[in-house]
Amino acid sequence: MLAQLFLSLLVASSPASAFYLPGTAPRDYVPGEKIDVFVNTLTPMLNSKLRSLVSYDYYEPRFHFCEPEGGPVKQPESLGSILFGDRILSSPYELRMMENSTCNTLCRSVVPKDDAVFINERIKEDFGLNFIIDGLPSSERRKDSKTGEVYLDAQGFNLGDDETDPDRPALNNHYDIYIQYHARDASHFRVVGVMVYPRSVDSVSTESTGPDCFASQSLHLSETTDNSFFYTYSVSFIPSDIPWGLRWDAYLHVFDPKIHWFSLVNSLVIVGFLVFMVGMVLYRTISKDIHRYNTIDLADDVQEDYGWKLVHGEVFRMPNRPMVLSVFVGNGAHLVSICVVTLIFALFGFLSPSNRGSLATVLLICWTFFGCVGGYVSSRVYSTLGGDQWKPNLVLTAVLFPTIIFSIIGMLNLFLIGAGASGAVPFGTILAILLLWFLISIPLSVAGYFYGLRHGAFTNPVRVNPIPRQIPPKPWYLRTFQAAILGGILPFGAAFVELYFVLSSLFGNRAYYAFGFLFLTFLVVALTTATVTVLFVYFILCAEEYRWHWRSFLIGGGSAFWMFAYGVWYWASRLSLDSFTSVVLYFGYLFLFSLLNFLVGGSIGYISTYFALRRLYSSIRVD
Repeated sequence: MLAQLFLSLLVASSPASAFYLPGTAPRDYVPGEKIDVFVNTLTPMLNSKLRSLVSYDYYEPRFHFCEPEGGPVKQPESLGSILFGDRILSSPYELRMMENSTCNTLCRSVVPKDDAVFINERIKEDFGLNFIIDGLPSSERRKDSKTGEVYLDAQGFNLGDDETDPDRPALNNHYDIYIQYHARDASHFRVVGVMVYPRSVDSVSTESTGPDCFASQSLHLSETTDNSFFYTYSVSFIPSDIPWGLRWDAYLHVFDPKIHWFSLVNSLVIVGFLVFMVGMVLYRTISKDIHRYNTIDLADDVQEDYGWKLVHGEVFRMPNRPMVLSVFVGNGAHLVSICVVTLIFALFGFLSPSNRGSLATVLLICWTFFGCVGGYVSSRVYSTLGGDQWKPNLVLTAVLFPTIIFSIIGMLNLFLIGAGASGAVPFGTILAILLLWFLISIPLSVAGYFYGLRHGAFTNPVRVNPIPRQIPPKPWYLRTFQAAILGGILPFGAAFVELYFVLSSLFGNRAYYAFGFLFLTFLVVALTTATVTVLFVYFILCAEEYRWHWRSFLIGGGSAFWMFAYGVWYWASRLSLDSFTSVVLYFGYLFLFSLLNFLVGGSIGYISTYFALRRLYSSIRVD
């Protein structure tokens, strides 16, 4: 249940072929060899509108799915896979390589009337089933209406259908399973594609004890009497020319690539204009100011300062709450390092979709081992600001934001437990994360903090006056919160198109593979944030307002406000969450993502502004 943020690839608009790590070697099957079918959680599908955020275990008793003999067996999963809600279990399906079969009986299920109400509600909420066969998710072959490209949609397949008759939803109880295989030779085959097409069949026949898989009547569960019906499936093997190493290409589909390109080009134009504008300001305005400030008229004994030079004795004065500011910047730098390293891992193909939960695993590992970055940055920022209470600063750097984030996730986890959702994080996983935090992350944060103390504070280019200046009134748009909101518009504008697809992936269980666009968007947003923050702080200093420290952090993190507002719009336009639990989950996760975005943008804005001001004030001569 951790934030799912920035992934990978610089190369192209659509990702390249999947790259496989050692340990994910292909498996060769011989004719008649059993192919394991695993089942995952039931998740709501994003069709017209998303109606729920609660997922359910496949063997939730109220679904009455067929179980294997001896009960389902839990499959080993990575820590990231568990955090993202996967609960992979064995199933009773019998598939054998190259053996086609029709109308196989899985079991006869009896659904009481009370559970029929539960199942019908899940059908109306567009819940989908998820099978995993040879590491590939179950999918349906679809055609992109805009590009004409044929791809495999890995959302799963529908639990039922309520479009024909919304008042009487039909339960899909027959599954046509198609296995695409690639022949290495006459006796060795590899699975390269999995497609499942569900059907609703009232297969109970009075003339036979077995099921009739070709009945024309759909199966509607009665909510007034108990229901008895068969679960059946058919298996067909289809030859394919796709080699095993390219089997994920059909899944890696980028929706609306023209929109991605338009957004990216538009963002590049924005950031190019900003860089040009800031460059002109620095070249023409500041250069003239520096030349004028450094020119001494020998005929005059006193030279009158004005503009940003007038506050040279105040600009590096200690701000309010320097300890909190240093903790914010340190934790933001920690998150930035996580994003950068995750991008590098993705660049080299280590986040293959064949490794379920690899993204969350890498993010968790980076968070654990890069606590030293947060401690180092917080220490140096606090020393530069003139703080001397390093012990509480060290404690806050190591525990403040992890405690806040864990508390938010813990409260949301309680709602998941109350709703009986499979996505609730198990106690063992929570304990493992806490051990990583206490045994690895906190000690590394302490080590990084002392390493920062060893390097000491950055040297400021000008001295601070003993008596602070009075601050004249300033325009409304340079006030703290107005400037933060205005400054966040451009970074958000550079990313809002990609944000739509990311939200669809996070909340709609839709796979997102436009990693090249996302990587470039991240770079553009970071550069835009730094540029906008420096520009606003320059205007603030020209207005003789020298309290820039908190303003630079708030302006840099201002895009978080627009991100949250966009999330509210997305909820109103694309979601139709009926339950209170789903609404709480959505806004809880949205607030968490906005908080992380605030820290990332704020640290970029503060650090870039500080070094820009050091360079600026080191260029003038002060008496």
